[in-house]
Amino acid sequence: MHVVAAVVLSLSLSLSCLVIGPVYSAYEYSRCPPGDTPLCSLVVDMGHSFTHILPFIQGKVISSATIRIDVGGKVMTNYLKEITSYRQLNVMDETYVVNQMKEDSCFVSGNLLKDMDTTKHRGKANTIIGDYILPDFNLLERGHFVSRSAEQKPDIDDQLQSVVLNNERFTVPELLFHPSDIGIDQMGICEGIVHAISLTPIALHPHFYRNILLTGGSATFPGMRERAQQEIRMLAPTEYSVSVTVPNEPSTFCWKAAAALSRDSEHAGRFTVTREEYEEHGHGVCHQKFRHESSL
Repeated sequence: MHVVAAVVLSLSLSLSCLVIGPVYSAYEYSRCPPGDTPLCSLVVDMGHSFTHILPFIQGKVISSATIRIDVGGKVMTNYLKEITSYRQLNVMDETYVVNQMKEDSCFVSGNLLKDMDTTKHRGKANTIIGDYILPDFNLLERGHFVSRSAEQKPDIDDQLQSVVLNNERFTVPELLFHPSDIGIDQMGICEGIVHAISLTPIALHPHFYRNILLTGGSATFPGMRERAQQEIRMLAPTEYSVSVTVPNEPSTFCWKAAAALSRDSEHAGRFTVTREEYEEHGHGVCHQKFRHESSL
Protein backbone atom coordinates (compact mmCIF):
# COMPACT_ATOMS: atom_id res chain seq x y z
CA MET A 1 0.00 0.00 0.00
CA HIS A 2 1.34 3.43 -0.95
CA VAL A 3 1.24 6.10 1.73
CA VAL A 4 2.50 9.63 2.10
CA ALA A 5 4.96 9.24 4.93
CA ALA A 6 4.39 12.63 6.54
CA VAL A 7 5.83 11.70 9.93
CA VAL A 8 8.81 10.02 8.34
CA LEU A 9 9.29 13.10 6.16
CA SER A 10 9.36 15.43 9.15
CA LEU A 11 11.76 13.26 11.13
CA SER A 12 14.16 12.64 8.29
CA LEU A 13 14.28 16.28 7.28
CA SER A 14 14.86 17.46 10.83
CA LEU A 15 17.76 15.05 11.07
CA SER A 16 19.27 16.37 7.87
CA CYS A 17 18.75 20.02 8.93
CA LEU A 18 16.34 20.77 6.10
CA VAL A 19 13.29 23.00 6.39
CA ILE A 20 10.33 21.43 4.63
CA GLY A 21 7.48 23.75 5.70
CA PRO A 22 8.42 26.59 3.33
CA VAL A 23 8.58 24.07 0.48
CA TYR A 24 4.87 23.45 0.96
CA SER A 25 4.19 27.17 1.24
CA ALA A 26 6.07 27.86 -2.00
CA TYR A 27 4.06 25.13 -3.72
CA GLU A 28 0.76 26.65 -2.56
CA TYR A 29 1.86 30.19 -3.46
CA SER A 30 2.69 29.04 -6.99
CA ARG A 31 -0.94 27.87 -7.33
CA CYS A 32 -2.51 31.08 -6.03
CA PRO A 33 -2.07 33.59 -8.89
CA PRO A 34 -4.58 32.33 -11.48
CA GLY A 35 -2.90 31.91 -14.83
CA ASP A 36 0.29 33.59 -13.64
CA THR A 37 2.57 31.04 -12.00
CA PRO A 38 5.64 32.92 -10.69
CA LEU A 39 9.07 31.81 -11.80
CA CYS A 40 10.52 32.57 -8.38
CA SER A 41 9.25 33.16 -4.87
CA LEU A 42 10.82 34.00 -1.54
CA VAL A 43 9.19 32.44 1.52
CA VAL A 44 9.69 33.91 4.99
CA ASP A 45 8.60 31.28 7.50
CA MET A 46 8.20 32.85 10.97
CA GLY A 47 8.15 29.79 13.15
CA HIS A 48 8.09 29.06 16.87
CA SER A 49 11.86 28.99 17.41
CA PHE A 50 13.35 30.51 14.26
CA THR A 51 12.58 32.55 11.18
CA HIS A 52 13.73 31.01 7.89
CA ILE A 53 14.11 32.90 4.62
CA LEU A 54 14.19 30.65 1.56
CA PRO A 55 14.30 31.64 -2.13
CA PHE A 56 12.66 29.22 -4.56
CA ILE A 57 13.07 28.76 -8.30
CA GLN A 58 10.27 26.71 -9.83
CA GLY A 59 9.60 24.99 -6.53
CA LYS A 60 13.22 24.22 -5.63
CA VAL A 61 15.00 26.06 -2.84
CA ILE A 62 18.39 27.71 -3.40
CA SER A 63 20.20 26.25 -0.40
CA SER A 64 23.16 28.61 -0.65
CA ALA A 65 20.86 31.62 -0.23
CA THR A 66 18.86 30.27 2.72
CA ILE A 67 19.01 32.35 5.91
CA ARG A 68 17.97 31.54 9.46
CA ILE A 69 17.28 34.21 12.07
CA ASP A 70 17.21 33.05 15.68
CA VAL A 71 14.01 34.91 16.53
CA GLY A 72 10.61 33.24 16.54
CA GLY A 73 7.41 33.22 18.52
CA LYS A 74 9.06 31.64 21.55
CA VAL A 75 11.68 34.39 21.84
CA MET A 76 9.02 37.10 21.71
CA THR A 77 6.83 35.32 24.28
CA ASN A 78 9.79 34.94 26.64
CA TYR A 79 10.69 38.59 26.19
CA LEU A 80 7.12 39.65 27.02
CA LYS A 81 7.22 37.41 30.10
CA GLU A 82 10.42 39.04 31.30
CA ILE A 83 9.40 42.67 30.86
CA THR A 84 5.92 42.06 32.29
CA SER A 85 7.38 40.28 35.32
CA TYR A 86 9.92 43.06 35.85
CA ARG A 87 7.46 45.94 35.48
CA GLN A 88 4.22 44.60 36.95
CA LEU A 89 3.30 41.01 37.74
CA ASN A 90 5.35 37.83 37.92
CA VAL A 91 4.21 35.74 34.96
CA MET A 92 7.41 33.77 34.37
CA ASP A 93 5.55 30.48 34.86
CA GLU A 94 2.59 31.47 32.69
CA THR A 95 3.99 30.85 29.21
CA TYR A 96 0.64 29.77 27.75
CA VAL A 97 -1.20 32.86 29.04
CA VAL A 98 1.54 35.25 27.99
CA ASN A 99 1.62 33.72 24.52
CA GLN A 100 -2.11 34.44 24.22
CA MET A 101 -1.46 37.95 25.51
CA LYS A 102 1.08 38.45 22.74
CA GLU A 103 -1.28 37.15 20.07
CA ASP A 104 -4.22 39.26 21.26
CA SER A 105 -2.45 42.54 22.00
CA CYS A 106 0.70 43.03 19.95
CA PHE A 107 1.06 44.75 16.58
CA VAL A 108 3.86 45.83 14.28
CA SER A 109 4.56 49.54 14.39
CA GLY A 110 4.58 51.44 11.11
CA ASN A 111 6.40 54.36 12.73
CA LEU A 112 8.36 53.28 15.79
CA LEU A 113 9.46 56.71 17.01
CA LYS A 114 5.96 58.16 16.66
CA ASP A 115 4.34 55.26 18.52
CA MET A 116 6.99 55.40 21.23
CA ASP A 117 6.24 59.10 21.70
CA THR A 118 2.50 58.33 21.88
CA THR A 119 3.02 55.91 24.75
CA LYS A 120 4.60 58.69 26.84
CA HIS A 121 1.33 60.64 26.98
CA ARG A 122 -1.40 60.28 29.55
CA GLY A 123 -5.14 60.05 29.11
CA LYS A 124 -6.83 60.04 25.71
CA ALA A 125 -3.67 61.26 23.97
CA ASN A 126 -2.28 57.76 24.44
CA THR A 127 -4.21 55.63 21.96
CA ILE A 128 -1.99 52.57 22.44
CA ILE A 129 -2.20 51.79 26.15
CA GLY A 130 -4.68 49.18 27.30
CA ASP A 131 -5.36 46.43 29.81
CA TYR A 132 -5.05 42.73 29.20
CA ILE A 133 -7.58 40.88 31.34
CA LEU A 134 -5.95 37.69 32.59
CA PRO A 135 -7.99 34.48 32.60
CA ASP A 136 -8.72 32.69 35.86
CA PHE A 137 -10.03 29.59 34.00
CA ASN A 138 -13.22 29.84 36.03
CA LEU A 139 -14.98 33.04 35.11
CA LEU A 140 -12.79 33.57 32.05
CA GLU A 141 -11.06 30.87 30.00
CA ARG A 142 -9.11 33.16 27.68
CA GLY A 143 -7.87 36.66 28.34
CA HIS A 144 -8.61 39.65 26.14
CA PHE A 145 -7.29 43.12 25.49
CA VAL A 146 -9.28 46.22 26.41
CA SER A 147 -8.15 49.55 24.97
CA ARG A 148 -8.32 52.52 27.33
CA SER A 149 -9.13 54.81 24.42
CA ALA A 150 -12.36 52.95 23.62
CA GLU A 151 -15.48 55.11 23.97
CA GLN A 152 -17.49 52.31 25.55
CA LYS A 153 -15.45 50.29 28.00
CA PRO A 154 -16.72 46.79 28.80
CA ASP A 155 -17.48 45.85 32.38
CA ILE A 156 -14.54 44.08 33.98
CA ASP A 157 -15.09 41.73 36.90
CA ASP A 158 -13.20 42.94 39.98
CA GLN A 159 -12.11 39.39 40.71
CA LEU A 160 -10.01 39.24 37.54
CA GLN A 161 -6.42 40.41 37.37
CA SER A 162 -5.17 42.60 34.54
CA VAL A 163 -1.85 43.72 33.10
CA VAL A 164 -1.24 47.17 31.63
CA LEU A 165 0.28 47.01 28.14
CA ASN A 166 1.76 50.15 26.64
CA ASN A 167 4.89 50.16 24.48
CA GLU A 168 5.13 46.39 25.03
CA ARG A 169 2.47 46.03 22.37
CA PHE A 170 4.87 46.93 19.57
CA THR A 171 8.37 46.55 21.07
CA VAL A 172 7.89 42.77 21.33
CA PRO A 173 7.25 42.18 17.56
CA GLU A 174 10.03 44.69 16.88
CA LEU A 175 12.48 41.90 17.73
CA LEU A 176 11.80 40.43 14.30
CA PHE A 177 13.17 43.59 12.73
CA HIS A 178 15.91 44.32 15.28
CA PRO A 179 17.14 41.13 17.04
CA SER A 180 20.00 43.17 18.50
CA ASP A 181 17.48 44.68 20.94
CA ILE A 182 17.91 41.54 23.05
CA GLY A 183 21.54 40.88 22.20
CA ILE A 184 21.12 38.63 19.15
CA ASP A 185 23.79 39.79 16.71
CA GLN A 186 21.86 39.06 13.52
CA MET A 187 20.06 41.00 10.82
CA GLY A 188 16.31 41.56 10.94
CA ILE A 189 13.85 39.94 8.55
CA CYS A 190 13.85 42.79 6.02
CA GLU A 191 17.65 42.96 5.83
CA GLY A 192 17.65 39.16 5.68
CA ILE A 193 15.24 39.15 2.76
CA VAL A 194 17.35 41.61 0.79
CA HIS A 195 20.54 39.71 1.66
CA ALA A 196 19.03 36.37 0.61
CA ILE A 197 17.97 37.82 -2.73
CA SER A 198 21.47 39.25 -3.23
CA LEU A 199 22.86 35.70 -3.02
CA THR A 200 20.75 34.55 -5.99
CA PRO A 201 21.50 35.15 -9.71
CA ILE A 202 21.05 38.86 -10.43
CA ALA A 203 18.75 38.20 -13.39
CA LEU A 204 16.23 36.71 -10.96
CA HIS A 205 16.20 39.58 -8.45
CA PRO A 206 13.14 41.34 -9.95
CA HIS A 207 11.15 38.09 -9.73
CA PHE A 208 12.03 37.55 -6.07
CA TYR A 209 11.17 41.12 -5.04
CA ARG A 210 7.75 40.76 -6.70
CA ASN A 211 6.96 37.47 -4.93
CA ILE A 212 7.73 37.72 -1.20
CA LEU A 213 5.49 35.54 0.98
CA LEU A 214 5.24 35.89 4.77
CA THR A 215 3.90 32.84 6.63
CA GLY A 216 3.83 31.56 10.18
CA GLY A 217 2.19 32.73 13.38
CA SER A 218 4.09 36.02 13.61
CA ALA A 219 2.78 37.04 10.19
CA THR A 220 -0.63 37.47 11.83
CA PHE A 221 0.50 40.58 13.73
CA PRO A 222 -1.44 43.61 12.45
CA GLY A 223 0.81 45.83 10.38
CA MET A 224 3.33 43.10 9.51
CA ARG A 225 2.80 43.21 5.74
CA GLU A 226 2.83 47.01 5.58
CA ARG A 227 6.01 47.31 7.64
CA ALA A 228 7.81 44.66 5.61
CA GLN A 229 6.69 46.28 2.35
CA GLN A 230 7.88 49.68 3.54
CA GLU A 231 11.32 48.59 4.74
CA ILE A 232 12.08 46.28 1.82
CA ARG A 233 11.07 49.05 -0.58
CA MET A 234 13.65 51.33 1.05
CA LEU A 235 16.38 48.68 0.89
CA ALA A 236 15.68 47.33 -2.61
CA PRO A 237 17.00 48.91 -5.82
CA THR A 238 14.62 51.57 -7.12
CA GLU A 239 14.19 49.87 -10.51
CA TYR A 240 12.59 46.80 -8.92
CA SER A 241 8.95 46.62 -7.86
CA VAL A 242 8.33 45.10 -4.42
CA SER A 243 5.30 43.04 -3.47
CA VAL A 244 4.86 41.41 -0.04
CA THR A 245 2.00 38.96 0.45
CA VAL A 246 0.49 37.59 3.66
CA PRO A 247 -2.10 34.80 3.17
CA ASN A 248 -5.48 34.96 4.88
CA GLU A 249 -4.45 32.40 7.50
CA PRO A 250 -0.65 32.47 7.70
CA SER A 251 -0.53 30.21 10.77
CA THR A 252 -2.10 27.28 8.91
CA PHE A 253 -1.00 28.16 5.38
CA CYS A 254 1.81 25.59 5.38
CA TRP A 255 -0.41 22.82 6.73
CA LYS A 256 -3.13 23.50 4.16
CA ALA A 257 -0.49 23.63 1.44
CA ALA A 258 0.78 20.18 2.46
CA ALA A 259 -2.79 18.86 2.42
CA ALA A 260 -3.31 20.29 -1.07
CA LEU A 261 -0.04 18.79 -2.25
CA SER A 262 -1.06 15.34 -1.03
CA ARG A 263 -4.11 15.55 -3.31
CA ASP A 264 -2.09 16.72 -6.31
CA SER A 265 -1.25 13.56 -8.23
CA GLU A 266 1.11 15.46 -10.54
CA HIS A 267 3.43 16.78 -7.82
CA ALA A 268 2.76 14.56 -4.81
CA GLY A 269 5.17 11.91 -6.08
CA ARG A 270 8.06 14.25 -5.40
CA PHE A 271 7.28 14.07 -1.68
CA THR A 272 5.95 10.55 -1.42
CA VAL A 273 7.65 7.43 -0.08
CA THR A 274 5.98 4.05 -0.24
CA ARG A 275 5.82 1.78 2.78
CA GLU A 276 7.94 -0.79 0.95
CA GLU A 277 10.66 1.81 0.21
CA TYR A 278 10.81 2.97 3.80
CA GLU A 279 10.89 -0.53 5.27
CA GLU A 280 13.72 -1.50 2.93
CA HIS A 281 15.89 1.64 3.08
CA GLY A 282 14.84 3.41 6.29
CA HIS A 283 14.83 7.18 6.70
CA GLY A 284 17.83 7.44 4.37
CA VAL A 285 15.51 7.19 1.37
CA CYS A 286 13.62 10.25 2.62
CA HIS A 287 16.83 12.20 3.02
CA GLN A 288 18.00 11.26 -0.47
CA LYS A 289 14.70 11.86 -2.25
CA PHE A 290 13.47 15.03 -0.57
CA ARG A 291 16.84 16.76 -0.54
CA HIS A 292 17.20 16.10 -4.25
CA GLU A 293 13.65 17.23 -5.04
CA SER A 294 13.51 20.36 -2.89
CA SER A 295 16.98 21.88 -3.26
CA LEU A 296 19.25 23.37 -5.90
